[in-house]
Amino acid sequence: MIVTCVTVRVKPEHREDFIDETLKNHDTSLKEPGNLRFDFLQCEAEPDRFFLYEVYESHEAAAAHKEMPHYLAWRETVAPWMAAPREGIAHRVIRPTEDSAWKCR
Repeated sequence: MIVTCVTVRVKPEHREDFIDETLKNHDTSLKEPGNLRFDFLQCEAEPDRFFLYEVYESHEAAAAHKEMPHYLAWRETVAPWMAAPREGIAHRVIRPTEDSAWKCR
C-alpha cells in the first residue's frame, strides 16, 4: 500500500477552475483499479492551498494512475494555474494495514 500526499498552491484567480478540474480527476480516480482512497482538501487559512491524499493498493497502482488519460489531462490543464510547483511525497503505510480500513466507498 502506498499513500501520496500532494500539496498544491494555485494562483487566486484560478482557484475555482482548479477546484472544478480536480473534482473531475478525483471522481474518475476513485474508479481506478487499486485506488483505495482519494481525498481533496482546501486549507481554511490559505484558500489557494490544496492537499490531495491518495491511497493505492501498490506502487504499481499508484504508477498506473499517473498514466491514466484523466490524470494526464488534469496535470496539463492545471499546470499554468499553479503559483508554485506541486509537491507530492510518497509514504509507506504502517497502520492500518487492512485494505478495508482505507476504502471510503
